[in-house]
Amino acid sequence: MNHLPQPTPSPATVTRSGPLTWVQQWHWFERTIPSPRRVNPTPLADHCHIPPPATVADVHAALASLTARHEALRTTIDPLRPIQHVHRADWAPLPVDYVDVPAADAGTLEAATAALAAHPIDPERNPPWRARVLLEAGKPRAVLVAAHHVLIDGWGLAVLINQLHDQLRGDHTPAEASTHPLDTVAAQPPERARAAEREWLMRLASNPTGVLAPFGGTDNGAGRHRLQHRSVGAYDDLDRVARRYRVSPEVVVLAALAHDVATRTGEHRFLASVVVSNRARAALRNSIGVQALTVPVQIDLRPGAAFGEVVASVAAASAAAYRHGQWRPAELVAAQARMDRRRGVVTVPTIEYNCYSWPRDYLVPAYSTPPDGPATWIHSAPDEPCDTLYVDLSLDEGVVTLDVTVGDHLLDAEQAAALPVRLCGLLRALADGAECPVPERSLTPAAPGWWRAPQGWVRLADVEDVLRDHPGVHEVTVAPSKEALGEGDELHLVAYARIAPDVTPDDLHRHVLDHLGEVPGLVAPGRYVLSPAGFETGRTSDQLRTGTGTGTGTGTGGTGALRIPLRLPATDAERALAAAVAAVGPGGLPTGSSDSPDAVDMNRCLADHGVTLVAVPRLLALLHRSGFTGIASDELAGTASLGHLAAALKPLPPRAHRGGDTSP
Repeated sequence: MNHLPQPTPSPATVTRSGPLTWVQQWHWFERTIPSPRRVNPTPLADHCHIPPPATVADVHAALASLTARHEALRTTIDPLRPIQHVHRADWAPLPVDYVDVPAADAGTLEAATAALAAHPIDPERNPPWRARVLLEAGKPRAVLVAAHHVLIDGWGLAVLINQLHDQLRGDHTPAEASTHPLDTVAAQPPERARAAEREWLMRLASNPTGVLAPFGGTDNGAGRHRLQHRSVGAYDDLDRVARRYRVSPEVVVLAALAHDVATRTGEHRFLASVVVSNRARAALRNSIGVQALTVPVQIDLRPGAAFGEVVASVAAASAAAYRHGQWRPAELVAAQARMDRRRGVVTVPTIEYNCYSWPRDYLVPAYSTPPDGPATWIHSAPDEPCDTLYVDLSLDEGVVTLDVTVGDHLLDAEQAAALPVRLCGLLRALADGAECPVPERSLTPAAPGWWRAPQGWVRLADVEDVLRDHPGVHEVTVAPSKEALGEGDELHLVAYARIAPDVTPDDLHRHVLDHLGEVPGLVAPGRYVLSPAGFETGRTSDQLRTGTGTGTGTGTGGTGALRIPLRLPATDAERALAAAVAAVGPGGLPTGSSDSPDAVDMNRCLADHGVTLVAVPRLLALLHRSGFTGIASDELAGTASLGHLAAALKPLPPRAHRGGDTSP
């Protein structure tokens, strides 16, 4: 068994150390997810103009002053454990460089900021930020700042940019001491967090998943689209609508999104994940440290309701959700993985909404864009698909900016580009006095082959393809049925399969559960009806085998609920993964299991073993030391069983010998 080395002693420059906050733990884990699988950008980036007569020396002095004021700017993180270290103000050179540009116009600023955002930041060894000064004819015209999300969030970056601009204008008013995330660790409310986690799980379980997929996108679409839409005209329209209904512009845009989804899909109840700043306390208003987290906003619209009722409903739901802004991502992600396996479906919010927009490395301004006209820039890439519609809103400088990220299987490129245009059109109609009621039913028919299961929308062919991939399955048909499962006559999903003699309902159910996180919108059948290959009609009924999925939301009747049996590690890859799980799990290695970690069930997921995402980096490091790779960190934190994950492990390629002594 390979044990990880203990953390090296903190360098002499460290003034204090401590655990990451709950919010930081998520971003600390998120940074380990491979870039094609990650949705949120990191680092964040923004810019400000340099007011004359400020010089390069003034910029340098202002950044040094801010570094002394904000401990977050001189904090590093441990690569394997959720720990952070605050350093002295002079612990490292200021991460600032200088670039000459022909002109510091808007297009140059956008492109330069996006380029800086694309440059990776290593918060383990270096300051978690980087600045770039644009020089025009030798004079500083703008300063760009990028920051790593594990230590600074969007609100914090705006605070930092504003304070930098104030100092460059000569405003040296003494600022209040900035709160560092370490100062809030002890004040994190566990009971409030547990209540928020219960709220999240309840909302996820009681709302449909896969809402958008049947009504758009590319058939079997892969990859995702990222776009940015800007409109000057929509800014005034949004302001008029917000004043008309006496709500914030941000609530109006969320209500418009909910209206659009209901119009497109006919679903009137679905979940939105909304980012909140978590800065209700005055002491946190000027903190640049990461505080923001998401809350579950229940969208519940009445068919036929005018937009005034829609926006009032969304405002009330948002207010109710805001009190759930502090929770433990590690515990919630694990609890959701366990719940998803019980229910047989991966639950995701339909919308994720954030009121902060940032430059993207893949969006470069078009020089032909009229200064006051709308503009849409879009980029499509074969990255891993995302199952949620991500929308970010910015209202800077009199322009509505909407950033959209969406999977190609939800909206194709044309549909994605049309979404923000349609939202701005709705704002224009509302500003002109229209009521814009919510349609009674979908204006777009669901694509063939989709069925609205109790858990959400499912494409029956996808379930059949997954089942057909299991060894020993010869034929399979999946269909809705009213076969009784103990919960009345509600339709549920039933799989009818001709199989080899050794295949059981338990085997098929486990196989579907292992693929929940890999096939978008997959739902496990509530019942499996199996017959041996060659079984003919009229043969005795005892040759039929049936089984019922546990907790899939459709009941537990039939001949008995499925129970996935214990399975011990059998291959080298499984033994390596089991040993790593045992080592990082609660309490470390069980007694006597250093050579054979027989306490680890390969038919259960990581969360079932009490391992949360904060242990995943250590687990991956142990696998690497055992000679295996091939699993992404977010796969480990998902619903797949350890046996399924171990099957994806690959031996590390041998290192080429470069001469000299061989390392032990």
